[in-house]
Amino acid sequence: MTETTVTSGRIDGEDVRAWSTVAANSFGGPAGQIAAMHDEIVERRGWVAESSFLHALNYCMLLPGPEAQQLATYLGWLTRGIKGGLLAGGLFILPGFVSILVLSVLDAGWGDVAWVEGIFRGVGPAVVAIVAQAVLRIGRRTVKKSTMLSIAAASFVAIFFYELPFPLIVLSAGLVGLAGAHYRPDVFVTVSAHDAPDGVVAPPPRWSQTALVIIAGLALWLGPVLIIGAVTGWGSVWSDIGVFFSQAAVVTFGGAYSVLAYMAQQAVEVYGWLEPGEMVDGLGLAETTPGPLIQVTQFVGFLGAHRSPGTLSPLVAGTLGAVLTTWVTFVPSFLWILAGAPHVERLKNRPTLSGALSTITAAVVGVVLNLGVWFGVYTLFGEVVEREWLGARLLSPTLATVDWLGVAIAVGAVWALFRARWRILPVVVSAAAIGLLAGVL
Repeated sequence: MTETTVTSGRIDGEDVRAWSTVAANSFGGPAGQIAAMHDEIVERRGWVAESSFLHALNYCMLLPGPEAQQLATYLGWLTRGIKGGLLAGGLFILPGFVSILVLSVLDAGWGDVAWVEGIFRGVGPAVVAIVAQAVLRIGRRTVKKSTMLSIAAASFVAIFFYELPFPLIVLSAGLVGLAGAHYRPDVFVTVSAHDAPDGVVAPPPRWSQTALVIIAGLALWLGPVLIIGAVTGWGSVWSDIGVFFSQAAVVTFGGAYSVLAYMAQQAVEVYGWLEPGEMVDGLGLAETTPGPLIQVTQFVGFLGAHRSPGTLSPLVAGTLGAVLTTWVTFVPSFLWILAGAPHVERLKNRPTLSGALSTITAAVVGVVLNLGVWFGVYTLFGEVVEREWLGARLLSPTLATVDWLGVAIAVGAVWALFRARWRILPVVVSAAAIGLLAGVL
């Protein structure tokens, strides 16, 4: 196949339809969202090769912030240049932003979102099946040798039982792969850019363009924060939101769950934006809507500004707080990708790094499996006790608290995805409808 380069050409309706479909199917946290992206962009449309998809995923797993949204931005850039990255990353955020804003207004105005719990009761078990599909799809294509299976298993054990951070696991896997590729390339080099069927090849990176992207990204990210601080004063709710969530954007390694405790403590005890327990409500809203789980920050920003509106109406203040929070949370993610992707993409064409890429990919399978098991345990059981044994964390679900409706929905979702080959969105909508009906009845 003739090679083509990343293009900055015109965005057409097919691009919008593709990334809108990904956004509409992006339920269930990063594992489910990665599965939706793989299904639409790799499997159905063939825009990006498997090796290119995994190479991009490996890079995004090393970054702070929402890896699924960053992956969408990377793939959009890979197929349509900067315009494509902005389109893919922006559309990935939009459904969740609108949904959480509407639900935040309802929560602040009426204080009753119990019906959301019913929907989540149905969506949660379906997500377990979606994650299982993601693990099998990625694993089937990458874990082809016993060495890679061992690395995937070690990655799962490290993160699930010992709670080691994502970046450390992925970095360690990369170092093992580098050494392995040098001494045993026949075992460690299993993923190569040379087998890419899409013919997409990134152009040589230009440092002048990288510098422009960095300058523009920093201006768009920090410029509004500086202006708000100068106008409203440092210490106002607006400047506090801008500064706090800008800081959070660079420390959120491992996604929303890893930063939840820190964020809750600061938002409740330091800033007084939320009442104890409301962070969990916000996470429930983020879990039930499409988009990155880190958009729970939007709920926090909305309530913080809503409760300290100043001269504005609470509704307007809350909406502006949600917009500001979303802006400083996600602009850095665009910056990491649009500045770094051109350089990272060229690395996969170096044979010496093929082993690192292959090994990181195997480790990612273990990380995704961890997300699925963790989510499944907490979704299908009402009570889970965490125990410690020889330094390892053990999750012990109370069997008497099993949610049999959730189990039935999970089994049905497995059948729909693996046997009937349904798309993700119909599965999620059907599961949500069953959960809502069960909650009402």
